[in-house]
Amino acid sequence: MTEIDVLIMTDAPPVDNTTVDAPQAATVRAEMPRVAVFRKEHFNAAHRLHNPNWSDEKNTRVYGKCNNPNYHGHNYELIVRVVGPIDAETGYVLDMKVLGDLIKAQVTDRFDHKNLNLDTAEFADLNPSAENIAIVIYNRLRSHLPETLDLSIKLYETERNFVEYPA
Repeated sequence: MTEIDVLIMTDAPPVDNTTVDAPQAATVRAEMPRVAVFRKEHFNAAHRLHNPNWSDEKNTRVYGKCNNPNYHGHNYELIVRVVGPIDAETGYVLDMKVLGDLIKAQVTDRFDHKNLNLDTAEFADLNPSAENIAIVIYNRLRSHLPETLDLSIKLYETERNFVEYPA
């Protein structure tokens, strides 16, 4: 990509120690394009969808087999999307190794081969629907990424059923 210099009138001192003959002007590099990078991971977890304020009959009617009192499991497929500018020095939006390590620490180590209802604090009082799991994953990752990067989560509960957050 070719660097494009743009002349901007400003009261601020010149950027990158660039000197410009025109008074009160600075030369800045045009904003780098934003690119989406993706990381796919898998984890296996059990859960039960259940509302303790409802009768057993209503829970069964609403959640069906997902309300099994002995729980049931899924082989979740997680796709993490990060969007941001390409760093001029590294050529990366985000180092994929760094992203993979973050997902491992914040998601797979926490949820893989766990009963989400019983083994995780996040779902002690939150129904572990795919929607809620995606939001929890988003929040766990978001706090570790720079604000300049956008984040979205796609979580497949089955090959045909998935959620995306934010929508």
